[in-house]
Amino acid sequence: MKSWHIRDIILVTILAIFMGVIFWIINPVYTFLAAALAPFGLQPLANEILLGIWVMAGPLAGFIIRIPGSATLGEFLGAVVEMFLGGVWGASTLISGAVQGLGAEIGFAVTGYKRYNWVSLSLSCLTTAIVTFTWDLFRSGYAAYHLGFLVLLFAVRCLSIFLFGGVLTKLITNLLARAHVLPNVSAK
Repeated sequence: MKSWHIRDIILVTILAIFMGVIFWIINPVYTFLAAALAPFGLQPLANEILLGIWVMAGPLAGFIIRIPGSATLGEFLGAVVEMFLGGVWGASTLISGAVQGLGAEIGFAVTGYKRYNWVSLSLSCLTTAIVTFTWDLFRSGYAAYHLGFLVLLFAVRCLSIFLFGGVLTKLITNLLARAHVLPNVSAK
């Protein structure tokens, strides 16, 4: 397994700063979307629709850096940046960042950190969805919703995470590989 070098630490920090700013920018979008969905009783869908953006730092860091712990660290540091910029959830953002990063990390760990392809990236997205949804069952009170609504929330969460954490991560990685910014990553 690859070990951490200063280049990797700098890269995960740059990714985290970039993603933390995006997380912070999405906060007002969430507020607007939640308010728009509230009259229909669908306010929780705002979180599910946007969650893929908020968890993207984990799969992105894990897929680019390819070192155990990089997905967790990338997501957690992104949460730190969002919190310091004045994110609406304050210090609780750090707990969410740790849970989301761990969810992404599990997907890469399943393959033993040996394969970095669509399978490992999809596993990372799936484990992120499962871990974060389980967390929200308790933290956000999702357990009180009826089964049909829970299925809808989970399906939207999976789609959002796959689009942002999977497809967009793969596209970004391919662009960086083609630009020779990532010398050890192929653009396949």
